[in-house]
This record gives sequence, C-alpha cells and structure tokens, in this order.
Amino acid sequence: MGPAKQYLFPPFRLDSANQQLCCGDTEVRLRRKTFEVLCHLVQNRAQLVTKAALLDAVWPDVAVSDSMPAICVTELRKALGDNATTPRFVETVHGRGYRFIAQVTTTAVSDSVPKTLLAPRKPTPIMVGREAELARMQGWCSEVLEGERRVVFVAGEAGIGKTTFVTAFLDSIADKKAVRIAHGQCIEHFGAGEAYMPVLEALSRLGGEWGQSRFAEILNSVAPSWLIQMPALLSDTDRKRLRLETQGVTQQRMLREIAQALQMLTSDIPLVLLLEDLHWSDFATLEMISAVARRAEPARLLIIGRDSCG
Repeated sequence: MGPAKQYLFPPFRLDSANQQLCCGDTEVRLRRKTFEVLCHLVQNRAQLVTKAALLDAVWPDVAVSDSMPAICVTELRKALGDNATTPRFVETVHGRGYRFIAQVTTTAVSDSVPKTLLAPRKPTPIMVGREAELARMQGWCSEVLEGERRVVFVAGEAGIGKTTFVTAFLDSIADKKAVRIAHGQCIEHFGAGEAYMPVLEALSRLGGEWGQSRFAEILNSVAPSWLIQMPALLSDTDRKRLRLETQGVTQQRMLREIAQALQMLTSDIPLVLLLEDLHWSDFATLEMISAVARRAEPARLLIIGRDSCG
C-alpha cells in the first residue's frame, strides 16, 4: 500500500488511515459507516456516487435498507454544518446519489511520521483528588506490561470527572512509547446496533498508526472476518477473496478470531483499548469484552470501558 493520505477541505481535515475527521484541533465524532461514506465521497470528489455504489462500497457483505446512504449523508451534513438546499460539501443528485463538491487538497503522510507532528497537542486536563485511583490504574498497566490482561470499567455519576481521569491516565503512559493506544466510540442508537462498532473503529485507527500492510497481514492470517469489515485496508482483489472466505461466519468464530488477533497484536507492544460511552454499546461488543477477559493465555492488553451516564 502507498502512504496514508489526509484530505483537507477547510475547516476540516479527513485522515482516512487513522479514521479521524477533525475541525481545526477538534475531532468530529462519526459512526463508522458514516465515516466510510464520507471517505468514499471525498475519494471520488466531484463525481456522482450513486446510492448503489455506496451500498457496494460501504456495506459490501451486509443486506441493509436502501435508505442507509441517505441516513449517513444526513448525519454527515449535521457534522459538517452543511445544508441540503445550499450545500458546501455534499450535494444531492435527486433520484441518483451524491457528489462531494468542496475543493479538496490531498497530502501524503508517512507511517513513520510521529502522530505529534500531525496535530497540535491538546492541553493536559487538570485532575484533583484522584491520585489513588490513578496510581491503581498505573499499577494495572504495569501488570499488563508483564503479560497479564486487564479489563477496567470507569463508571459513575455524570460530571464527576471520568473523562478527565481517563485522559490523565492515558497521558501518563502515552509519552513512554511502551504501549499503543486505540479508542472506539459507542453511539446512541435506536433498534439493533451495529455489531462490534466501537471495536472495529478502534482497530481501524490502530491499523493506520501501526502501518496498514503489517496490520492487515496479521488480521488476514487470524481474523479475516474482522478484516473484511475494514475496507480501507483492502484492495478490491483482497476484498472479493475475503468475501468468499468469510461467508456464513458465526459469532463464535468472530470471538475466537478477535481473541487470537489481540494475542498477536500485543505480542511486541502492549495495547490499551479504550471503549467510550460503553452504556450505549451493542450486545456483541459486551460479549467480546467478556470472552477476551476470560481467556487464560497471557496477553499484554488493557481494555478500559468508560460510560458517561448519570
């Protein structure tokens, strides 16, 4: 694969490899499928992208309603501050599809470029009265470095500082360069949620930071049913091959695959997997956390589940 790319359409910056959309220094949260719709539109900017093409690109192996592209575009417009009547970014071609109309500048980003050079560092949050809890988290992290997996839930009433606490902990270990940190976001949904959504988001971001070729190689060897759900990491040929190989995959197999994948991904450098707003999680993600936590084999893995309900 070639170098990762960033797409600039002021005031926004789209980093497809790291699965991030930013407005200035602030990350704009999107559902994974909505993010993939944006990527596909931007990569085909100034061209008509039909609804059928979006369904094939973003939902290649899932039977979904024809209305899903429209739902994602509506979410995009809200995130971008766009207007369907007088669009600046996404234009609707009625009865056919969509077109990304903003001017886009593309820049290549080498996998070797430190992430601190890609965006300004955010100020460290102020945390008062949580020194004991922070020390306990750092102690668990030390155990993870020695090969003992840990799952930690950070919960409590709204406004007590859960986000500040988790951020302070991550900041305390990030500069040591001894761990990888990946995070995924649970989104409030109505009806059945997308299975494993925050985990897939976290893994997609991890793939961008790791180096896409090596990351895809690991998943291809032990977790193909997860890799097929990350189209940004695949060529058309690999996507078609994996589609055939993973037909009829069961949830039990997916759980076995992710356990093996996390084992391999943490063999050289420990991983901290942060899953935010876990109270909105789909049931499959909770089962995955439980299955991974029960594994007896050593793994340098720390899963942090944070909720924000109060």
